Amino acid sequence: MKITVNGTDHEVTVPREMPLLWVLRDTLGLTSTKYGCGIAQCGACTVHVDGIAVRSCQLAIADLDGEVTTIEGLGTLENPHPVQAAWRDPQVAQCGDCQSGHIMQAASFLSLTPEPTDAEIDAALSGNLCRCGTYLRIRAATRDAAKRLQAG
Repeated sequence: MKITVNGTDHEVTVPREMPLLWVLRDTLGLTSTKYGCGIAQCGACTVHVDGIAVRSCQLAIADLDGEVTTIEGLGTLENPHPVQAAWRDPQVAQCGDCQSGHIMQAASFLSLTPEPTDAEIDAALSGNLCRCGTYLRIRAATRDAAKRLQAG
């Protein structure tokens, strides 16, 4: 099967039912997308498919329809995406297990809702769990990211 990940075409030979998460991690070596629960309940495995946040642990590779962006493709250390920068500067994450999923969910959400309220942020990110409970910092970082995106 041919898939496009972070702007690069890949030919993968894997079982059709293999979840996208394992193709990304085990076949392509893109390990920043995390395994959390395997049942699409924690959000750790969130990636974008054509800009929309999806849970990669439950998306069979055969059902993939669109270009995939992982956190590795969102931005770089030298040129981070505004959401990545908003997370990094105040050190939102503690353990980091949820961080890539939260960032990917927030980036997708902010592309659709550029001026969110706190209630909208909470609702949009409610499917992403944080073991460390940094939800107030996550909300603040999402607000900051919205401002950064608006500023260009």
